[in-house]
Amino acid sequence: MAQLSDNARGALLMVASMLFFTLNDACLKGLGGEVPLMQALFLRGMAVSALLASLAAWRGGGLRLGRLRPDAGRLALRTLAEIGAAFFFLTALFNMPIANVSAILQVTPLSVTLAAALFLAEPVGWRRLVAIAIGFGGVLLIVRPGTEGFTIHSIFALLSVAMVTIRDLATRRMSRDLPSISVAFVTAVGVTGFAGISSLFEPWVPLGPRTGLQLAGASLFVFVAYIASVATMRVGEVGFVAPFRYASLLAALILGFVAFGEWPSPLTLLGSAVVVATGLFTLLRERAAARAHGQRGPAATVRVRG
Repeated sequence: MAQLSDNARGALLMVASMLFFTLNDACLKGLGGEVPLMQALFLRGMAVSALLASLAAWRGGGLRLGRLRPDAGRLALRTLAEIGAAFFFLTALFNMPIANVSAILQVTPLSVTLAAALFLAEPVGWRRLVAIAIGFGGVLLIVRPGTEGFTIHSIFALLSVAMVTIRDLATRRMSRDLPSISVAFVTAVGVTGFAGISSLFEPWVPLGPRTGLQLAGASLFVFVAYIASVATMRVGEVGFVAPFRYASLLAALILGFVAFGEWPSPLTLLGSAVVVATGLFTLLRERAAARAHGQRGPAATVRVRG
């Protein structure tokens, strides 16, 4: 049997990462209406934080939090943005079809590229700007403002994109030699602390066998997804691997139909196709530009919803 190339292994790891993130989303969505949002986020965050700390200890060297001190301001901004992203995303997820929320989130690479051009003065050519405009047009097809299907939760999904964009911009400005697992741990602890305090203002409910298993599954899935997403950065060419992040949309379509009996409308599917097509074009253009400047290519977005 022929050995897989580094690029092929990186692509498989990215697909696995996106699949496990989506399985986490499905587990949490299944809790909607049974377990309060902040209770679920707090309990999952406790488990994920413990797993990340255990992984850091097992790999040797521990979390090395002292190395994060020079980037404390950016790390604080990243954590605040992750808190906002988790709140808005999960609120939307509890109240919208999983495929719709996932489709809206696929615009993130476009929003990050645009924001980096506006706020970090990163060069963006006219082709990518046109692709970004078309991609946001695809988002309008998904949320369809002014129609009966447009709700406050559609806005929450869009706000989660804004928060993830801020998070990724803060991450771009952090030192490249920071231990990624330490950054993820601090972020996870921040989200868990916010959820724990917020959960004091809502009634807690006892977990039954099913809801307990769903929360345990969500914690394990997001932890495995994190490991896979970090591994993608160490295997193959990032510019080649990054486009496989769109596997999460396919997984969301399948899980939404199988687990929740949901199937997007034709306009939502069309908008999703537009977003994915323009996102792929933008990633490929970034890869070409990076190669021209002797860089590795665009970074793959790592979703850590701790």
